[in-house]
Parts: sequence; structure tokens; C-alpha cells
Amino acid sequence: QVQLVEFGGGSVQPGGSLSVSCAASGNTFIISTMGWYRQAPGKQRELVARITKGGSTNYADSVKGRFTISRDNAKNTVYLQMNSLKPEDTAVYYCNAMTLAREYWGQGTQVTVSS
Repeated sequence: QVQLVEFGGGSVQPGGSLSVSCAASGNTFIISTMGWYRQAPGKQRELVARITKGGSTNYADSVKGRFTISRDNAKNTVYLQMNSLKPEDTAVYYCNAMTLAREYWGQGTQVTVSS
């Protein structure tokens, strides 16, 4: 089993920055890719960014150039730095960890971008 706990998030004005992090515990050695997804009200959950254990990344087109995902394997933690935030980035952000058997989700953290 793997447990994921997210930190960070909050409210910011358009153009501002926020960061979120996610710490994994439990059987962390089985985790391969980690990532961030988000879900806005009335919309489906969507991929924001993900990173492999080796550090390869991919991003949703909507966040490329503005968000940066990183990972500290020693700390079993994944980070998401969000810059130049837009109102459409407002959502609950969920941490995700993939293993061979299944994927795990964090509880979610709210990010609100509003003037």
C-alpha cells in the first residue's frame, strides 16, 4: 500500500505563483511514475504533469512553460511549481502515484486563482 499526502495550494491572484507537494509513504519502492491531476467543478479530472522515476516529464499543453514538476526520490516527494497562474487553473489538484498493480491518489488540495 502507498499513502499520498499533499501540501500547499491556496488562493492567489492571476499571474501569481503557488506550489504544491506530495509526500508518499508506505511501500514507496513500488512507485514508478508520479504526477498531478486536477479537477475543476463540473469537469473531468485531467492530467497536469507527470514524472518518471528517472526524471522524464510530460505536461498538459495548457500548463507547458508555466508549471514545473520535479521529484525527490530520496524523500519520496513530488513537487509542482505553478507560475503565471490563470483563473482557469482553479481546481482541486490531486497527487497520483502509479505502480505495476494499481494507482494511488491523494486527498486533493484546492488551488484558486481569482482577483
